[in-house]
Amino acid sequence: MPIYEYDCLRCGKNHEVMQKFSDAPLTACPECGGEVKKLISNTSFVLKGGGWYVTDYASSERKKAMDSDKGASENKSKETKTEPKKEPAAAK
Repeated sequence: MPIYEYDCLRCGKNHEVMQKFSDAPLTACPECGGEVKKLISNTSFVLKGGGWYVTDYASSERKKAMDSDKGASENKSKETKTEPKKEPAAAK
């Protein structure tokens, strides 16, 4: 069940309330009975790292293709450009 945050406009307290999606939002502060405002807060649901179909469950042919693509891009980044040496200017 998700946790929703509410701020009381009267007493200023912040309340975290566990509610179902189907529950109606709070309209009154549980402590003082004042009007509450529903807050938008950061989610704890984060998608990062492994665990994606393409990287973890793809066919062996696809994994080989992805690995060869990685190798090609790594080789390109290792190439270095050399600039021609400039001759020092003659002293006047």
